[in-house]
Amino acid sequence: MSRNPMHDLLGRWRIAFDGHETGVMASLFTTDAVFQGFGPTVISGREAIRGYYEAVPDNRSADVTIRHVYKIGEEVAGGFADVTFNDLAGWEVAVHLSLVLQLVDGDWLIRQYHVSQVMTDH
Repeated sequence: MSRNPMHDLLGRWRIAFDGHETGVMASLFTTDAVFQGFGPTVISGREAIRGYYEAVPDNRSADVTIRHVYKIGEEVAGGFADVTFNDLAGWEVAVHLSLVLQLVDGDWLIRQYHVSQVMTDH
């Protein structure tokens, strides 16, 4: 594991997202994680997060660029990334992703996940 928990975790998340491995994606979150995706509702917990990802079309992929990483002590980290979701039909949306990570039993997991769509016209 590198010294950059965001790099490691988002690398595993991207591979799971691109492969539509919803169980793997859910396992990257704490059991009580808070998640704000594209929908209007904040959800919580691995099963709700798995359900969210199961509703994502399986032909979508994600390009991730980490922008900033921070650590608070030894067990909390976080940061920001730019993510572009796309599919082979040409659908594409860019978001800013912010994460709070927590070290749980030696593994970094996502404690809080929030996306906001990049708007270029305001």
